[in-house]
Amino acid sequence: MNNEARVDKWLWAARIFKTRTIAAAACKKGQVSMDGTQLKPSRMVKVGDTIDVKKPPITYSFRILQAIEHRVGAKLIPEVLENVTRPEQYELLEMSKISGFVDRARGTGRPTKKERRALDDFRDDVPVFFGDFDFDLDDEENYEI
Repeated sequence: MNNEARVDKWLWAARIFKTRTIAAAACKKGQVSMDGTQLKPSRMVKVGDTIDVKKPPITYSFRILQAIEHRVGAKLIPEVLENVTRPEQYELLEMSKISGFVDRARGTGRPTKKERRALDDFRDDVPVFFGDFDFDLDDEENYEI
């Protein structure tokens, strides 16, 4: 068994990310760190290292128990890593679940119920210009042609 493994392969093999490509992209974005230092995908990690993975809104911490590069079954994950995430991070996760649309940027996606009602009110307040006018010339005799 190897004592070291590439961090992107380990993150994928330990089922922290669904694909190795996503794991490598997270490393490149600076979402994976060790001791406050951002890791490149090719960085070698060994048994006993603690890796921090930022998955908004929280940062997970994992201690490496086995340096593997091949994906294992979900039942074997407790033998591969130890979750050492602080309880405050889980409280932060619960708060974000309670508050609702935390990560939704304003103006993206479907409108919320409040936004839809505001749009409906705006549309109802716009006057209809051509429906209120009478285009018949009542005073035809006053006009010279």
